[in-house]
Amino acid sequence: MNTFSLIAAFLATIAALADTPASAATAPAAAAAPAGTACPATLNYTFARLQDEKPQSLCQYAGKVLLVVNTASYCGFTPQYQGLEALYSRYRERGLVVLGFPSNDFEQEGGDNKQIADFCENTYGVKFPMFAKTAVRGADANPFYVQLAKATGRQPLWNFHKYLIGRDGKILATYTSLTTPQDKALVADIEKQLAAK
Repeated sequence: MNTFSLIAAFLATIAALADTPASAATAPAAAAAPAGTACPATLNYTFARLQDEKPQSLCQYAGKVLLVVNTASYCGFTPQYQGLEALYSRYRERGLVVLGFPSNDFEQEGGDNKQIADFCENTYGVKFPMFAKTAVRGADANPFYVQLAKATGRQPLWNFHKYLIGRDGKILATYTSLTTPQDKALVADIEKQLAAK
């Protein structure tokens, strides 16, 4: 199958799937997060930070609204970095954190962590938290993404797939790559979660 056929098949699959909110069970409490906020089991994972590969606990984001995105540097959706950074800049003071997980699952992220970090900063001015390159689907998916897929019934179909997690750690919704960071429904969902204290 040639590249055009693969892209056409992918777009047909994406178009057939509606971006629907996914219900998720309440995650049980886990290790304590910074500032006395309990860490929901949803966030009880540690990943290497992209820029320096120092371990970072996701528990530090307990109590925040999270938009989790698998990213790639050489994808037709890569310009979404700009919109994701704009969302993060606009809403971070209200409690939104965008979490980026570079992945080569779709063969569009060939660089090492330093190359990816340089690309994100120099090309799109990315300041939101990014983690080391990882698998996000299939048998090699990292445990966080396994949990996201299980809770929503949907693993990433392509790069820039998004999951919305509420302040309480509940996995609330999933959005395909075709949903841009400026999408009115996505922004409304984020604003609704930010309003919930």
